[in-house]
Amino acid sequence: MKKGNGLAVVLIVVGALLLFGKLGSFLGSLIGFLLGLLIPVLVIALGVMAWRRGNKVVGGVLGVIGALMLLGRLSTVIFWVAAIAIIVYGVSMLKSRNRY
Repeated sequence: MKKGNGLAVVLIVVGALLLFGKLGSFLGSLIGFLLGLLIPVLVIALGVMAWRRGNKVVGGVLGVIGALMLLGRLSTVIFWVAAIAIIVYGVSMLKSRNRY
């Protein structure tokens, strides 16, 4: 292993452990997760409808509430993207250092 590759290997291992830790719970609850996205999307849709009908305060409040609900439901997806990004960054660090 070349000097300086330790951080890259640590990033790859940490990202892989994060993904494997969530793998079991993710596969079992995929349908529940998708159905859980329905309520926040409907709240945002109601906010958009109220906004278009001229009731901007109610539409804005519903839109913000729906967006916060959606952000909470998408935290799992954000976690997966971050873990994969850590792995990809670690692999790219390994590849770029091995070329010299």
